[in-house]
Amino acid sequence: MGRDTLLTATIGQQGILKKVALVLGGSLFIALAAQISVPMWPVPVTLQTLAILLVGFGFGSRLALATMIAYLGQGAMGLPVFANGLNAVAFAGPTAGFLLGFVAMAWAAGLAAERGLAKGVVSTALVALVLSAAIYVPGVVWPMALAAGLGLDAGWVGQDVAFYWGAFVAPFLLGDVIKAVIAALIVTGAWTALAKRA
Repeated sequence: MGRDTLLTATIGQQGILKKVALVLGGSLFIALAAQISVPMWPVPVTLQTLAILLVGFGFGSRLALATMIAYLGQGAMGLPVFANGLNAVAFAGPTAGFLLGFVAMAWAAGLAAERGLAKGVVSTALVALVLSAAIYVPGVVWPMALAAGLGLDAGWVGQDVAFYWGAFVAPFLLGDVIKAVIAALIVTGAWTALAKRA
C-alpha cells in the first residue's frame, strides 16, 4: 500500500487479530498517559496528547483512528480512561471538544507519518505543534456551543480573540511545545534505531 510507518517498518503487515491487539494496546497506552499529570506553570500538563501523537505517528492514519474510536468508546462505556479518571461524564462537560479533536489529531499524525512528514526531528516537531494547536478549535467551539445551546451565560461566549487566547490556549502552550519535541525525539530515535538494525 506504500504506507511507511514505524509499525509497518517493525512488524510488517498486520492481520485482524494483530490490529485488534494494537488498537486495544494503543487505547490503554493513551488511557494510562491521560492519568499522568506533570506539574508545570501555569497549569499542570497530562501526557495524553503526547500518547495520541505517538500512536498516530507510529500506527498510521487508519489504525490510529480506530484506536481513538476505541478509546472514546471505552470512556462512553463508563471506563475511567480520560484525564483525572473521568469517563462518559466528560462527553457532557466543557472539554468534550478536545476529545473530538483528539480523534482528528491521531488520524492526521498518522497521515503525516504515511506521507513521510514525520521522520526528521524538526518536521515531526512542527507537525506535532500544528496538530496540538488545531485541537484548540473544537476545544473552544464546543463549550461555546454547549453554553449557547443550554442558554447559559458562562462569561466567555462572544469575547474577543485575546480573551480566548489567554483563557484557552496560552496556558497550555509550553506543555504542547515540550510534548511536540518529546514526540519528535521518540519518533526520530525509533527510525534511527531501525535504520541501524537494518
